[in-house]
Amino acid sequence: VQLQASGGGLVQAGGSLRLSCAASGLTFSVYNMGWFRQAPGREREFLVSLSRSGTRTSYADSVKGRFTISRDNAKNTVYLQMNSLKPEDTAVYFCTSDISYWGANPSDYNYWGQGTLVTVSS
Repeated sequence: VQLQASGGGLVQAGGSLRLSCAASGLTFSVYNMGWFRQAPGREREFLVSLSRSGTRTSYADSVKGRFTISRDNAKNTVYLQMNSLKPEDTAVYFCTSDISYWGANPSDYNYWGQGTLVTVSS
C-alpha cells in the first residue's frame, strides 16, 4: 500500500492550497481517509477524516470552516482544500487510511503517506 501526498508549498497568509493523496495497492473505496499534520517539535495533529462512503466527515476545530476534505474513488485520491491559511498552519501534512477507523487517534490508522510540507508566510 502506498499513499502519495502532494501539493504542498509556500503560500502567503490568507492564501489557499489543495493537497492531494493518491492511493495504490488497496481497494480505495472501502477505506476511510484522513489528514493529519505535524509541526516541528509538536505531536501529530488530527485535522479531518472522511468515511469510505464519502458521506461522513469529522473536522478538528482548528480547521473547521477553512479546510475541506473530499475524495474521488475513480481516481483513488483524497483531497484537502485549505483556505484562509495562517502561519500556524505551517507543518508537514500527512494523509492516512484505515479500513475501519476514522477518528482522531493517529495510532489507530493503518497506512500513512510520506507527508508534504506546507509553509505559510506572514
